[in-house]
Amino acid sequence: MKKIGFFSLTFFLALSLILPEAYAQKKLGQTGFQFLSVQTDARASAMGGAFTTVEGTSSSLFYNPAGLSRLDHFLDISLNQVNWIADIKYISGSMAINFANRKYGVFGLSFLTVDYGKFLWTKVANNSQGFEDIEGWPQPSAYMVGLGYGKELTDRFAVGGQIKYAYQNLGHSYVPVYSKGDTLLNEKKYPLGTLAFDFGTQYKTGFKSLVFGMSVRNFSKEIKYEKEGFQLPMTFKMGISVNLFEFVPNVIPGSNSLLITVDAAHPRSFPEYIEIGGEYTFMNMLILRAGYATSQDLYGFSAGFGIHKFGVTIDYSYTPFNVFKNINRFSVRFSL
Repeated sequence: MKKIGFFSLTFFLALSLILPEAYAQKKLGQTGFQFLSVQTDARASAMGGAFTTVEGTSSSLFYNPAGLSRLDHFLDISLNQVNWIADIKYISGSMAINFANRKYGVFGLSFLTVDYGKFLWTKVANNSQGFEDIEGWPQPSAYMVGLGYGKELTDRFAVGGQIKYAYQNLGHSYVPVYSKGDTLLNEKKYPLGTLAFDFGTQYKTGFKSLVFGMSVRNFSKEIKYEKEGFQLPMTFKMGISVNLFEFVPNVIPGSNSLLITVDAAHPRSFPEYIEIGGEYTFMNMLILRAGYATSQDLYGFSAGFGIHKFGVTIDYSYTPFNVFKNINRFSVRFSL
């Protein structure tokens, strides 16, 4: 067992050192399918997005699938809604099933849909306005569906992965076709889908509740709509977390906790940043959260709360969003 634990730690540290270098060499300035970068879980977003080392929920599929591996319940279901900027709405959910008390690992499903609202379409026309309205064209849409798996390799080391299909339809457009005598406008559709992969690890150090974690999300091949290719918003993260109340005497273990999480993020198309989160749990029922993300132009601070009772948890998070309207997220989680 000690040899396995030593190998697991060595493997984790090697990934932590090698992946950032390899990732930096492939970093591009342009990414697409940005809907995959929006945080949808109210609990995680209230903690600033620092969720790489949080375990035991199906929501781990959106952050680090290795967190699935330590699900204590037979079934965990989470549903989320995000009221985003410009009247855009995100609906997402996840489900995890724990077979035979994690003997065969934990399997999970996830989905994400985007409602971009109503768009008014026009095209060039030979009239006084220079354009005319187009009726009946489909609205832009996007979705993602995924299948994940997490497994404890030892009592300290866990791994997880997810394969997902991401799809985005930008609607229709009129594309000019040039000829010697005239220029014609042809109608063209812009649907595009691709497979992507997430994977990650978590390592319990054995010192109190100190946990290290690593994840890579949205790894995919290059795709394109027209001539310019792009990749999905792949992000590499390393995180650490600990329950500070373990260092405080006379605190009832389990019923009260103060979880502190820190993530270092390295996205493909954005400078590196740090996410810091805190979660205070009182009597396993009332939960208060706060978080902060550095180097962000439009947001930084976030906060929220949760209520847990009879296997049901209701979470809410609030994020001030500078010049845009503030972001509200709602989540409901069921555990059996």
